[in-house]
Amino acid sequence: MTQPRNFGFGDDEQLVRDSARKFLAEQFPIETLRRLVARDHHAAYETAPPPAPYDEALWRQMVELGWTGLAVPEDAGGAGMKMVAVAALAEEAGRVALVSPLLATLCTTCVARQARGAAAHALLQRLADGAAASLAITNADGSWEPDQTDVRATPAGDGVELTGAASFVQDARKANVFLVSARGTAGVGLFAVDADASGVRIAPDRIVDLTRDQARVSFQGVRVPVAGIVAAPGAGADALARAVPELLTIIAADLCGAAEWQLQTTAAYAQVRRQFDHPIGFFQAIKHPLVNMMLAIDQARSLVYNAACAIDSQPEHAERYARMAKSSAADAAAFCSGRSVQLHGGIGFTWECDVHLYFKRQQHNQLLFGDPAYQRAKIAALIDDQRPATSD
Repeated sequence: MTQPRNFGFGDDEQLVRDSARKFLAEQFPIETLRRLVARDHHAAYETAPPPAPYDEALWRQMVELGWTGLAVPEDAGGAGMKMVAVAALAEEAGRVALVSPLLATLCTTCVARQARGAAAHALLQRLADGAAASLAITNADGSWEPDQTDVRATPAGDGVELTGAASFVQDARKANVFLVSARGTAGVGLFAVDADASGVRIAPDRIVDLTRDQARVSFQGVRVPVAGIVAAPGAGADALARAVPELLTIIAADLCGAAEWQLQTTAAYAQVRRQFDHPIGFFQAIKHPLVNMMLAIDQARSLVYNAACAIDSQPEHAERYARMAKSSAADAAAFCSGRSVQLHGGIGFTWECDVHLYFKRQQHNQLLFGDPAYQRAKIAALIDDQRPATSD
């Protein structure tokens, strides 16, 4: 199957993007972001446990707009929209450095969608109705491999009992439910566990990114009934692997959105900051980095929508394209972050300059689900696997 024109980005997808951009510009301006996470550095970095703020009223509005159900199939109560629409929403979230469990919930939706079963269907219905969710799938070493987990699942009556811990869980203190990967005798399974279930313990991490929280979630004899077994042991790793392109595309889109803010904000500053009787944007030493930022973002954004389109129409290419997108977007984010601080001059290093909020979000996203070197190694392995065998 060939890709449709414009990556399949049609009127419905444009409506999602434009309405999200308008809503977030009105309801989540930079002043709101600053008030939530950057009132002062003592509250952000010296309180214990570290804060995990977000606007719950704004979250309810996003649920009413159908954002949590965007990727949920229609038969589970969602909109069942294409991945390009989800990528567009994620990009707008990155543009404002949105403080909410939206991205974690979208990622959980993508995994649950790949699990396919009665429990997965029930979980998707919860997500469409507004439950915030997060993936608890990473071990203590930070491995993103689908078959590696520190949680164990043992049979217990009609269900299972979970023991162990998941690390680097995103927006854990905002989540109502976790989708947990755990290893049983038959392999890795996926299990839906309520955040307030007996035996669940959330130990917050202190991370540089102020726009979200992260935690180690431990499970001490947590009972999961049959209705919570989203993917049976042996089927969970495959479901996670199928969802990898979608997870990478969502994070890459967020990276592009935040990088666009860095570019636009830095370009605007270059028009008002004056040196030698000229705005600093007059000088080639400023113009050239700004153009390079624009080029890096455009390249990454093209790869993001190429990956999203492949998920919709060319699934055989989806993983390779998604890893290309994540690698390119993370590189663009690193470059744009550095230039945005540098071109703001002395003020760029201060707490009062909002650039640091995006810089830190970008640092976190660059590593999430694997940094560029990891993605390129995976791309090389995919290409090698597809190379025809040669005879001696």
